[in-house]
Amino acid sequence: MKEILMITTGGTIASRSTEEGLVPQMNSDEILSFVPSAASICQVETLALFNIDSTNIGPEHWVQMAQAVRSRYDQYDGFVILHGTDTMSYTGAALSYLLQNLSKPVVLTGAQRPIDREVTDAKRNLTDSLHYAAADGSLGVCIVFDGQVIAGTRARKSHTKSFNAFSTIDYPNLAVIYNEKIVRYIQEPKPQTPPAFYDRMDKDLFVLKLTPGMNPQVFECLKRHYRALVIESFGVGGIPCSGNDEFLRAVDDWIRSGRLLVMTTQVPHEGSDMGIYEVGVRLKKRYDLLEAYNMTTEATVTKLMWVLANASDFAQMKRLFYTPVNHDIIL
Repeated sequence: MKEILMITTGGTIASRSTEEGLVPQMNSDEILSFVPSAASICQVETLALFNIDSTNIGPEHWVQMAQAVRSRYDQYDGFVILHGTDTMSYTGAALSYLLQNLSKPVVLTGAQRPIDREVTDAKRNLTDSLHYAAADGSLGVCIVFDGQVIAGTRARKSHTKSFNAFSTIDYPNLAVIYNEKIVRYIQEPKPQTPPAFYDRMDKDLFVLKLTPGMNPQVFECLKRHYRALVIESFGVGGIPCSGNDEFLRAVDDWIRSGRLLVMTTQVPHEGSDMGIYEVGVRLKKRYDLLEAYNMTTEATVTKLMWVLANASDFAQMKRLFYTPVNHDIIL
C-alpha cells in the first residue's frame, strides 16, 4: 500500500463558523477522521504546516511547502496538500517552479465548504486526491478538485461558491476522477533525471491591469517599489499610443532604469500575441521585454518570482522564463 503524506495549511476545508465568519481551526487528524475510507486507499501520515486562510498565503508559505516536500521526498510515495481555494491556483503554479522534474505526485486540494458540513465537497475532493496520489503513473504538481486533475500551472479559480471552482486554461485536464476511478487523458512521462528543488522566490514585482484612460505616470510611482512589472494588456497585447507617446516614454524609462517588463493579457483564453497590431508591434520591436503568450497570469507571476530569484541578468531571465515547466507555456 502506498504511503502518502497529507500536509495541511488551513483553508475552507479546515474551517469552522465563528461570529466573524469561517476561520481555519481543524487539525490534520480531525480532517482525516471525516474520511474513514482513506485507510483502504493508502497509508496516510499528516503534517500541519500552518492553519490560515489562503488569502494570507504568500511566497514565504510556498517555500515552506516546497521544503516540507523536499525534506520528506524519499520517505513517501506522494503528497496531498490541503489548501484554501482562493489562492490555490497561485500555489499550484509556484510549487511547479519550486518542485521540478518530480517522479512523484504533489496534489493540491481543498473545498468550497468545510468538511464538517452535511453538504460539502471536501470529502470527495480529499478522497479523490488520495486516490490520485496513490495511483501508479501520477507525478508532478497538480490540483484535484471536483473530479478534475489540472496541471499546477494551468488552473484558475472560475467560480467563487460552486463546487466546480476551478477551470483548466487552454490545456486539457490531465485526468478526471469519477466514482473514485481515474481516467487519464494525458500520460505524463516519468523523468529520466533527478528532481530539481528550489527554495527562493523574489516577490519584487507588480501586476498592472490596463484600463482605458489610465495615467502613464503610474509607472513612475511603481518604480519606487518594484523591479519587475507584469502588464495585463487588452486583447492580444499592446500599449496605448494614439495621439501621443506618453505610455511608450513611460515604458522606455522603466526599461532603461534596469527593470524588467513582462507583457500578458487580461483575457482568460488563448494568450497574447503582440505581433498582430501596431500597438503591440511597436513595443516589442523597440524594447527588450518578455511576453507571456499562453501562460496564465498565476503562472506568469509565480514563474517571474522564481526567475527573479534564480537569474542574474536579462539573458538568463529570458531563458528561464521561456523554458516550459509543467505545461506552463506552449511555444
